[in-house]
Amino acid sequence: MTKAPPKAPPTAPPTAPPTAPAAVSAKVGRITLQAGGITVSALLARPLYAPPRATVVALHGAGMSAAYFHGQTRPETSLLTLAADLGFAAVAVDRPGYGLSSAELPRGQTAAEQAATLTAALGDLADRYDTGAGLFLLAHSFGGKPALRMAAEGTLPALLGVDVSGCGDAYTAPPTEPGTRDGGWRRSWGPLRLYPPGTFRSGAAVVARVPPGELADAARWPAEFGRLAGRIRVPVRFTFAEYETWWRHDPPALDRLRSRLSAAPRVVIEHQPDAGHNISLGWAARAYHLKALGFLEESMRHHGVGRESRT
Repeated sequence: MTKAPPKAPPTAPPTAPPTAPAAVSAKVGRITLQAGGITVSALLARPLYAPPRATVVALHGAGMSAAYFHGQTRPETSLLTLAADLGFAAVAVDRPGYGLSSAELPRGQTAAEQAATLTAALGDLADRYDTGAGLFLLAHSFGGKPALRMAAEGTLPALLGVDVSGCGDAYTAPPTEPGTRDGGWRRSWGPLRLYPPGTFRSGAAVVARVPPGELADAARWPAEFGRLAGRIRVPVRFTFAEYETWWRHDPPALDRLRSRLSAAPRVVIEHQPDAGHNISLGWAARAYHLKALGFLEESMRHHGVGRESRT
């Protein structure tokens, strides 16, 4: 759940992390996907010199856009270019009600409706592009809801796993309650020092209007997750930022979250230090993205991708 960032730029940390080593990065381009008459916009990055090993599908949170996963303040914050540099295709999708689909869906969609629309859009993606060994869902905040639903419903062929940040199964306070509607920026961002200078000046390219239907649907999520969790049969990883305040991530809450995922072959729950709710725009972005892509590597091994046959 995200509100537009404050206008004042943050103060840089005493010693800013050095820029990551330069790489020959793939270009990121805009594409559209068709989903049963709905046009879905997205950003796509692909490896330069080889077919993709697998495809990362990135789903942004409330009040954001696909550009959340292609931060421009510091080049190393981009998930899309990092994934392509490591041999994966990566597509960041504007969820239904955002981007080009906002004209067709001004009120947005419920999490269940989004899952159906995204399933159709990703079917179009697989028909038109080489997706490698399969799809890996990487979702932030409200994007985690349709991602986990798609995993539970088994509607995506060759789903390798799910990686979710900034989403759990218990709110600290539902975003529809007074004082949380549309979110306070402190909840969504945390301390300003967690973000590179310029992040908030360039925020207009990342943030978006929250569709009212999506917000109205938010309170149903804890009960919905309780019905879905036991049906998820792929590896799942949850990450909570050190300064996460939208979701409970205390030990009892995480024990319950883990216990609900009874059919998942592997469940990993981690905390990301020095990060606010919007992990992928902060100094911690690259560390988080590398861990997420590492989990993809491990999930591919779980599915036998790249495993040498033995006689």
